[in-house]
Amino acid sequence: MFLGTHSPRLDEKGRLILPAKFREELAEGLVLTRGQERCIYVFSQKEFERVHEQMREAPLSSRQARDYIRVFLSGASDEVPDKQGRITIPPALRTYAGLGRVLAVIGAGTRAEIWDAAAWQNYLDEQETAFSETDEDTMPGLF
Repeated sequence: MFLGTHSPRLDEKGRLILPAKFREELAEGLVLTRGQERCIYVFSQKEFERVHEQMREAPLSSRQARDYIRVFLSGASDEVPDKQGRITIPPALRTYAGLGRVLAVIGAGTRAEIWDAAAWQNYLDEQETAFSETDEDTMPGLF
């Protein structure tokens, strides 16, 4: 499970060092792809296969499903971390997420997310009120 917030830097070659807590789960390979809210989703290979299987269940007659699958999969890139735990983020994904040098890598349960640090802070600032107001209807069984 991916948890926490980490602040790695992107090097001049577009690489980042994965947070130590995430490396074991991602050591065998991972998939980077466009995430919602202009971040990059990071899935272990196994989790990506599970998500893909769920997508395959969507009806081909659904335009929204077809559009989502196209955007999601066309931006996907499989990577294997090097011995230092580094991965390269493809230029198209760096542009999509507006990544600068300072990043926020967050744990989101079954995936990690890579954000530009300023974009992540803006997102948090915007979502704090909604987070405080979350109730039983939104997250059944949590409260």
